[in-house]
Amino acid sequence: MPDYTGRFAPSPTGPLHFGSLLTAVAGWCDARAAGGRWLVRIEDVDEVRTRPGASDDILRTLDAFGLTHDGEVRVQSRCKARYQAALEQLQRQGDVFWCRCTRSDLARFGQSVYPGLCRLHTSPLNNAAVRLRVPAPCPQHFPDRVLGEQREDVAAVTGDFVIRRRDGFFAYQLAVVVDDAEQGVTHIVRGADLLDNTCRQIYLQQRLGYSTPDYAHIPLIVNAKGEKLSKQTGALGLDAAHAGKLIWLALDLLGQSPDAALARETPTVILTEAVRRWQITRVPSGLQLPADKRVPVDDAYNH
Repeated sequence: MPDYTGRFAPSPTGPLHFGSLLTAVAGWCDARAAGGRWLVRIEDVDEVRTRPGASDDILRTLDAFGLTHDGEVRVQSRCKARYQAALEQLQRQGDVFWCRCTRSDLARFGQSVYPGLCRLHTSPLNNAAVRLRVPAPCPQHFPDRVLGEQREDVAAVTGDFVIRRRDGFFAYQLAVVVDDAEQGVTHIVRGADLLDNTCRQIYLQQRLGYSTPDYAHIPLIVNAKGEKLSKQTGALGLDAAHAGKLIWLALDLLGQSPDAALARETPTVILTEAVRRWQITRVPSGLQLPADKRVPVDDAYNH
């Protein structure tokens, strides 16, 4: 097996947009430049938000843009037994408790850190979330390949956090940690909007006895209002008819300085050259990255 296994893990809540493409291109190039594998995982653990047909649309878009993946696509909604097994391991270790606190209950404390109200509920309760017990202090740190050294005391920032929701769905934090471990993921390239999840996930990896992957958080593309490009802010789907141009733009914003002539080539040609020249150290280290003013992102969808 290659020393490098990366992954791209979109949520099927709608079509891929340019912000998603930026992360996918970065992760794909990083994996291929290392001679590694690049997996695709559909993160539909939050089934309430899943849109019918979105998963198939995402996979077709990746193919149209030349971003080929290795192995079978993992779908989180089919992996609930694996998440349950991890939760039961944590329960045996005394790492979890059941919490019936509502948002209004917590709001009365006027702070974002969970105050530990239900820590004595170590046996299962109905109509309750499951939280991971976080000791104080709980310092975590990791070297981010784009943003540099990152440090956080999980106890001070979030406190005990939810790993299974009150409605019975497993939380993102638990699902992604189990998936990465079981799929042998060694390198994670994802958007900077997920940076504040990382130290929680590292602590959860430690409690489950998993290895910690290398991380690289890619700056977010923001629109003219300074909002992250997302489905919630009206980001449009990707037009495969202009795949080459959009990939070239993504590489340019990622600091890779692709030759201007490549913008007229096919995705395969552009990506082949991108892998040959890829250097993740060139990726801008800011948390936000305005779209290139010469080629506005929203216009690039429709040209």
